[in-house]
Amino acid sequence: MGRSNNREEVVNLMSDAVSVSGARDRRWLILGVIGLAQLMVVLDLTVMNIALPSAQRALGFSTADRQWVVTAYALAFGSLLLPGGRLADLLGRKVTFLAGLAGFAGVSAVGGASVNFAMLVTARACQGAFAALLVPSALSLLTTTFTEPKDRSKAFAVYGAIAGAGGAVGLLLGGALTEYLSWRWTLYVNLLFAGVAFTGGALLLQRQPSGVKPRLDVPGALLVSGAVFCLVYGFSNAATHSWAALSTWGFLAAGVALGAGFALWQGRAAHPLLPPRVVLDRNRGGAYLSMLIGTAGLFGTLLFLTYYLQQTLGYSPLVTGVAFLPMSGGLIVMTNLSTIALMPRFGPRPLVASGMLAAAGGAAWLAQLGPHTSYATGVLGPLILAGTGLGMVIAPAINTGTFGVAPQDAGVAAATVTVGQMLGGSVGTSLLNTIFASAVASYRTAHFAAAGIIGRQALTGLTLAHGYDTAFWWTAGIFAAGAVAAGALLRPGPLVPMGTPSRAHAEVPTAQAKTGPALVTAPRASRLLDLRGFLIYCLGLVSARSWGNLRGVDHGRWRCRRSLGFDLEGSVAGGSSLPFGGLYGR
Repeated sequence: MGRSNNREEVVNLMSDAVSVSGARDRRWLILGVIGLAQLMVVLDLTVMNIALPSAQRALGFSTADRQWVVTAYALAFGSLLLPGGRLADLLGRKVTFLAGLAGFAGVSAVGGASVNFAMLVTARACQGAFAALLVPSALSLLTTTFTEPKDRSKAFAVYGAIAGAGGAVGLLLGGALTEYLSWRWTLYVNLLFAGVAFTGGALLLQRQPSGVKPRLDVPGALLVSGAVFCLVYGFSNAATHSWAALSTWGFLAAGVALGAGFALWQGRAAHPLLPPRVVLDRNRGGAYLSMLIGTAGLFGTLLFLTYYLQQTLGYSPLVTGVAFLPMSGGLIVMTNLSTIALMPRFGPRPLVASGMLAAAGGAAWLAQLGPHTSYATGVLGPLILAGTGLGMVIAPAINTGTFGVAPQDAGVAAATVTVGQMLGGSVGTSLLNTIFASAVASYRTAHFAAAGIIGRQALTGLTLAHGYDTAFWWTAGIFAAGAVAAGALLRPGPLVPMGTPSRAHAEVPTAQAKTGPALVTAPRASRLLDLRGFLIYCLGLVSARSWGNLRGVDHGRWRCRRSLGFDLEGSVAGGSSLPFGGLYGR
């Protein structure tokens, strides 16, 4: 009887070990699905920029209206991110992830088939809305699927590389599709991305039901959506009109007021949309601010380099996209190196601060551009340096911003990271565009008399070069301020969970396994020390039929020493499963 029970125990453990090993392998397929969805969204932030002139000619809208093709997407995306993140926590991340993919693909098809300007702008706004549901779901799935530090570092390296380099790749893809197919394919291509990601998500993801079902904070959702909408619109309006325009100041003031009201309400709400425990952590707060500052500088760099390459050097859209590849390469390499090798040893503080300084150096180098500076001598080196620096900022900031949160807060923490990214892009683009325009106007006025001597075309080249240099100096200042902020806010040392992830963790003591990783849900599975050795040992044990070495079963103690050099030790209570203390870490 004892031998039969022990044989069943070993067989059950072997089955559990095999299933856990398969689950661990499937996690990397899930990472591919999440990465593909993230790439689709990030590409869409820039892929339409290259296609806008062609779309304008096809649909006949004015240059003044052209900005709304981009702004409509940013407004809907930014203002609905936090509600979208909370919905992922409420409804389940698999459900919202698949719904976001399906919706994004559907409205992309509508946008590609647009017959007028209103249809295109509406489709772009709906794209932003579904992206606000999709992106927090994807990032929170990543957070809850990869919980072990080593695997988490690798997963966030991939995700961060996509988030950072996707914008530059979008310029390349947009140029190729526009030049060889049609501007409509910059929208139709999303059907391919979404179709593959939806199929993979439906097959690989498991539902993650929440152990706690908080109600949606409707007043908080309205306040934060209104605040982000007003801020994004105000900054976008400043880029196209001026900072002195009443509409600019009015929307910015309304955004600040609504944001303050949202912060006060979150301290009083029974079920806050953004629990204060998420943002009041020093590391996470520093990560959100670093993401905002880093993306402000990144979007400014992409914007003015695109202008310089196309207007000054005369590059085509496709060649412009290819010219950004060294930046993407440097970012991808340093993202993997910093997240996998450096961050577990040193933590985010030195990485983010030094990355900001490197990006500042790249921007200062770009501030030396002149009207006749070639790509090889004046652009290539700064691009690689800036990409390397940003690779040390973006992925560590995303990792830190979602580290240590309870599973039921993972969606809203992921949304907060993306809100920082969206606001950073809007602030950076509008602020630097205004500075560029002011520098160009002042230089033209001061040197107007020289046009008769050097020629109008030469003066135009010098004027634009002065504007670019001024904008890049300001970009360098933004990155330097980011280095100071990261050094002041982020804690020194590697990331270490401070007790429980947050106070909300106490609300789900029994549901942790269900709301944790998507695949590896058994608590003991996450503590396996040597799964391969255990499998080899069990197979050898069964084949040798060496059950006589199992002693002390009747007294509730089970010990076995074999030639592999480790002990299995634990307690047996009747026919229950064995929690092997010697194999599983205490």
